[in-house]
Amino acid sequence: MNFSTIFVRFNWFALVVIFLVVIAGSFVRVTGSGMGCPDWPKCFDQWIPPTELSQVPENYKEKYVEERQKKVDKFAQLISAIGMSEVATQLQNDPNLTKEESFNARKTWTEYINRLLGFTAGNAVMLLFFWISLFYRSHKRLWFLSFINLVFIAFQGWFGSIVVASNLVPWTITVHLFFALLIIAIQLLMIRMVSPSQSINLSVSKTVYYLIWVSFIITFYQMFLGTQVRESIDELTRMGLGRNQWTNYLGVSFFIHRSFSWLVLGFIIIIAYQNEISHKYKTIRWLFVILAIELISGVVLAHLDMKALVQNAHLLFATILMGILIMLVFRIRRV
Repeated sequence: MNFSTIFVRFNWFALVVIFLVVIAGSFVRVTGSGMGCPDWPKCFDQWIPPTELSQVPENYKEKYVEERQKKVDKFAQLISAIGMSEVATQLQNDPNLTKEESFNARKTWTEYINRLLGFTAGNAVMLLFFWISLFYRSHKRLWFLSFINLVFIAFQGWFGSIVVASNLVPWTITVHLFFALLIIAIQLLMIRMVSPSQSINLSVSKTVYYLIWVSFIITFYQMFLGTQVRESIDELTRMGLGRNQWTNYLGVSFFIHRSFSWLVLGFIIIIAYQNEISHKYKTIRWLFVILAIELISGVVLAHLDMKALVQNAHLLFATILMGILIMLVFRIRRV
């Protein structure tokens, strides 16, 4: 089936916006802006958020704590009904739920921009679904993938409200990241189906084939290890511990995360070398470049101050790396 150029380009546009949402979410987290808008989908009961304290309701702290508690109670009932009673109890008893931050215009607008990007991504995915339903509905697999992605991104929007309501409880952030990666993977698969440049298979040796798959699996695991390390550092920071004390408390997750990064580097060096003496695929070259940048940002995070821009760069290149690996596992074929 032939797809129009504008349709193919819009698929790429949707992918870019989805990536921007992931990065914006990271920026919200590292700047501590997650509670910049204490309610959802509005921000301080307004579609255009306030810029100064005088525009905020006088009793906003008490008001939004009470509303958040009600939302969390409903969510706790839901997860308890599916067998997660212990998690539900922990969530309801979390002392962070009764904390409300003072109004900060910078944090409010940081979170609001994140929501605008999420709204744009959601509408892009929805438009793709209707576009396919109207003009390419005979391509049943493509239609099904667009429908599933629409469901997942709607879930992300709803679950985002839970992340805010639960005051950024760590495990909710991990679930949020998992579905973000799933949405990216589905969008990449759709692009492979509609874009002529991505429909071409890449022939690789048996060694390279398995190394790419192993790198993909480890990198996927690394994304979640990184989230756990970040959550642990947040907790240590709240306890007043400095960077030079972190390694004494981070535990095995930090050391696995660090060691696996060098393992993946070794694999991708072999992949890159084999690529240069054979096919010289540009995608594999980019894989090596992005991993190198990702490791540099990781070293900076481990040995220098945890600057917000460096943390965002670390997640940005980790997500791009994951995206390239997803593209590769879709396209590679053993020779």
